[in-house]
Amino acid sequence: MMDSIQRLYQRLLHVIGRGRVTQGNDTGNVQTLQLRLGPDEVRDNTPRLAEFGFTSMPPTGSDAVLVFVGGDRSNGVVIATGHQSSRLKNLKAGEVAIYDDQGQSVYLTRAGIIVNGGGHAVTVIGDVIADGISLKHHVHSGVSTGLSNTGGPV
Repeated sequence: MMDSIQRLYQRLLHVIGRGRVTQGNDTGNVQTLQLRLGPDEVRDNTPRLAEFGFTSMPPTGSDAVLVFVGGDRSNGVVIATGHQSSRLKNLKAGEVAIYDDQGQSVYLTRAGIIVNGGGHAVTVIGDVIADGISLKHHVHSGVSTGLSNTGGPV
């Protein structure tokens, strides 16, 4: 009886793991990561789950949390990753952001949405409409020839 309890206890100890990403592969239907879980434990080709509609490739050195089905260390899946030095900080309750390791972000603040290109150009595919005025298809009032300025968009 004690042997069974000891085996169960050991399996429970191995259900959750924590490690660091050493490399990844994002070419297949399932993203896989290589992770270092300790000085003597490296896991190759570990699948990573992510929420539908969101995808990312965690940079080398990212923290990772793994679940091992039934405590079997050969049957793991990554359920969370984080990169401490890239994470946006000081968000208020309810705010949301997506970001990368280059400083680019889309930040849904309490005051509005901030798009930060991190020093890179921000490209919009399609039209941008602000207060009912199209960036692509607006016209100006007060147009005259010569060096005059036009009126504002209509």
